[in-house]
Amino acid sequence: MARLILFNKPYEVLSQFTDAKSPSPRATLSDFIDVPGVYPAGRLDRDSEGLLLLTDDGRLQARIADPKFKTAKTYLAQVEGEPDEAALDALRKGVRLKDGMTRPAGVHRIDAPDLWPRTPPVRFRKSVPDCWIELTIREGRNRQVRRMTAAVGLPTLRLVRWRVGDWTLDGIAPGEWREV
Repeated sequence: MARLILFNKPYEVLSQFTDAKSPSPRATLSDFIDVPGVYPAGRLDRDSEGLLLLTDDGRLQARIADPKFKTAKTYLAQVEGEPDEAALDALRKGVRLKDGMTRPAGVHRIDAPDLWPRTPPVRFRKSVPDCWIELTIREGRNRQVRRMTAAVGLPTLRLVRWRVGDWTLDGIAPGEWREV
């Protein structure tokens, strides 16, 4: 039977088990998960937080990570600025990035979510407003959400992946994992 682990990846942790090439060691999955034979289904950037799925089933891994299966991934993004309807509509229709148009995204403004504090905290600037949006994409290009929000004038300050398909981060603290 396939194993599936839901892990709440903390900020500044690599989505891999080793970091042998780095001159100064960085935190990896092996600092948190001691389960042999499981591998990440997709990636989550070092400066992003949230749900990372790990499995020992290659077919399940492909279904989750391969864009051809269009698995929905939902992010909570703290962005710099106040989004207007034009910016949100652009995200909903898809935006042009250097590597082409993105697929349309589901997006709406949300109240600040009740999340754990981030270490280090996001820098606060009195003169620049920020807000939170929930964004759902069905592809997974490199740093896609950050590039999409920047393309519409809303640089991402904090990014938390909350959901992948039917699996959510609900009830899993940073650095903790649960097998389903």
